[in-house]
Amino acid sequence: MGRNSFLAFDIGAESGRALIGKLEQNRIQVQEVYRFQNSMISRGPHLKWDVHSLFREIKSGMRKSAQESQTPFECMGIDTWGVDFGLLNQKGELISLPFAYRDPRNKKAMDAFLRIKSRENVYELTGIQFLQFNSLFQLHALKTQNPEIMDHASHLLFMPDIFNYFLTGEMATEFSYATTSQLFNPRKDGWEDQLFEALDVPKAIMQEVRTAGHKLGLIKPSITEETRFSPSPVVLTAAHDTASAVAAVPAQGKDWAFISSGTWSIMGVELDSPLINEKSYQLNFTNEGGVGHRFRLSKNITGLWLLQECKKKWDQSQNRRYHELIQEAYAAEPFKFLVDPDWEMFLKPRDMTEAIARFCQKTGQTSPENISEFVRSILESLAFKYKMVFDELCSLSRRSINRVHIIGGGSLNQVLCQFTADALGLPVIAGPGEATAVGNIMIQAMAENKMDSIETMRDVISNSFDLRFYEPKNTEEWDENYPRFQEMCRQARTGLKSQK
Repeated sequence: MGRNSFLAFDIGAESGRALIGKLEQNRIQVQEVYRFQNSMISRGPHLKWDVHSLFREIKSGMRKSAQESQTPFECMGIDTWGVDFGLLNQKGELISLPFAYRDPRNKKAMDAFLRIKSRENVYELTGIQFLQFNSLFQLHALKTQNPEIMDHASHLLFMPDIFNYFLTGEMATEFSYATTSQLFNPRKDGWEDQLFEALDVPKAIMQEVRTAGHKLGLIKPSITEETRFSPSPVVLTAAHDTASAVAAVPAQGKDWAFISSGTWSIMGVELDSPLINEKSYQLNFTNEGGVGHRFRLSKNITGLWLLQECKKKWDQSQNRRYHELIQEAYAAEPFKFLVDPDWEMFLKPRDMTEAIARFCQKTGQTSPENISEFVRSILESLAFKYKMVFDELCSLSRRSINRVHIIGGGSLNQVLCQFTADALGLPVIAGPGEATAVGNIMIQAMAENKMDSIETMRDVISNSFDLRFYEPKNTEEWDENYPRFQEMCRQARTGLKSQK
């Protein structure tokens, strides 16, 4: 593969991948060489992550990559989903498996902490969207419900930090990941003392925050020997997967918005500094860090999680390929069933199809009766949710947005991309599908002085991948049905009182 080769691990809440990136003649080629499953595991009433199993998979991916490459890598980098963390004792040993963000205790922990510190004050300090699984509230849950763990905690490491520590023995937290935690003050560019005082947790357990592109250290000899991987440096890429994905948006200028689309959808714009004011607070927008200390003014939206969970149930009786499932949407009547993807009962239901049917019944609709109706309901509702957030985003940023880039796995969903263009009335540019891994690799290339700026990165990415363009259609029909969707969301916020 040559000396311009890089290894990226992109680990999500359902699967992880090892991908080799090769930079040659101002083009990047990406090859997936290893894939593994990831899932939350049950430990009593709680959901946790088996980081030891995941690290074994990382080493397997390193071994497979070394076999594929035949030549040394420049470096490697790891990104993961956000907010989750583990605690280590004074000896540097993991005290217990990290809790997962969908653990049911987080809602109560958020409510409890916000009785200690007001929502307004927390937002003013952090500029972060309120989500019940944010690290701030998970840490409060540990302090109040698991004091035996906190009593022995000397170090807090977020998910990518844990794997980087296992690889190198070095501890650090990358900037983009730090900002997702709701423990970091972006104006002060550091961990926020007031929050740790309110938590009654020593700030000393946190790690030094480093910018994306920092070389953390060399892979330990014991691991290079085990994996046959070259003694390469581990680079702190944009460790939060969304930050890596947005770094790979193939766009220049400032007249664009992004949707990082997967299990979650994150919609936003890129700013030079955080935007924290009364309006952003009321609209519950977040300010998360990116490459070059830029910020993503964005909002989390429950994404293709609803469809993924439905597919799991349907696969028990009839195994449909994902692209076949998506095409089912065209067989159903348009705009017949609408749901709010962010309804709290969709977070972790026992049966997603039952949860969708319950939402429809509670909002005066009938229930979907077949796969086509469920699929169309989910995709139309998600496109409408994008429109809702888009309108808020334009109002908040006061920016003229002329196009939307959809990146990540959802960019391969042609129906969703077209629905999004229709709902927004704007062109949609889809791709790259592997945006997170591409961004991860390109940040490594910046660390090795192969790229001189994020603008250069984006030009290379634009020249390297086939992008798909979607022009808006049938916008009148979408505009006509949008008020009904807004009413569904209003009911979801106010307790789902049935329509008369």
